[in-house]
Amino acid sequence: MTDASHPLDLINLIPLEPSVRAQLLAAGLRLHDVDLGEERLEDAPVASSVRVVLTNGTTGLNAAQMQALPQLELVCAFGAGYESIDVAAASARGIVVAHAPNTNGETVADHALALMLAAARGLVTLDRAVKAGGWTRHRAARPTLNGARLGVVGLGNIGRAIATRAEAFGMSIGYHTRTSRPDCRWQHFGDVGSLADASDFLVLACPGGAATYHLVNADVLARLGANGFLVNVARGSVVDTAALIEALCDNVIAGAALDVFENEPGVPSALRMLENVVLTPHVSGRSPAALQAQIDLLLANVRAHVAGAPLPAAVNAPDAGAHRKALR
Repeated sequence: MTDASHPLDLINLIPLEPSVRAQLLAAGLRLHDVDLGEERLEDAPVASSVRVVLTNGTTGLNAAQMQALPQLELVCAFGAGYESIDVAAASARGIVVAHAPNTNGETVADHALALMLAAARGLVTLDRAVKAGGWTRHRAARPTLNGARLGVVGLGNIGRAIATRAEAFGMSIGYHTRTSRPDCRWQHFGDVGSLADASDFLVLACPGGAATYHLVNADVLARLGANGFLVNVARGSVVDTAALIEALCDNVIAGAALDVFENEPGVPSALRMLENVVLTPHVSGRSPAALQAQIDLLLANVRAHVAGAPLPAAVNAPDAGAHRKALR
């Protein structure tokens, strides 16, 4: 791609672990970190010349921000999600958008099952109780996964991996997508409410964005019912947070386990105070193997773009035309 004597400038908009940063630097990328919460993108020292931006699906990159970077050619999402990147605006400007699909799906599926078990079996609350000296009054029966009904919203690679794992627990599987999958052995439901009616555990594994905004609302939660559990490893925007808090407080549902939130990293105090909720800080896709796969695909996308070759994981295919310049 490049080397230390000819580094490639990249504006980075997201937190990066030291190991990630080290590999990007070793690959010849010169990182310019911009915190959009504290500074304007156009004020970055390399704004007028930078050609690559690194972001993710939550932070994104909008049309105005692209306009502030006149030489921008490539926007890379670190991870599979790219819902907050304005792909249409990028395409109109000849900017390629890339992402990293299928790099952390197995890890997300593992985490989803862990959240299901933690919520159903009350693991977090019981751990605290035993450590505090409690015993007898905390030995009440808890739901188990075996024999329960799982509803999966979204049946991409992650949804399928979750459902496959759940089958090994003896769960029956239903799923909701816009159209049924003819190659799928599980039962399809045409809307989320019907799936909630037929589920003991409702797991969200769908993309974020406008199409799924508040897909899970008060009505869906009511239909999941007093014995039902909600698990979200998708995006916080898929759930109406206010409706979820009310449902948890009023025992409309039995509990929830959330890895994602509407206004990350902020988590409503009501969620933090409830004992029938298990919370993790958007780590479902994080494992050493998944992280390395994301790094490798990010670098592969950048290298391909530099070489003028097809990207291994492009989201769009803009007209190369006058808007594209060759990276040298």
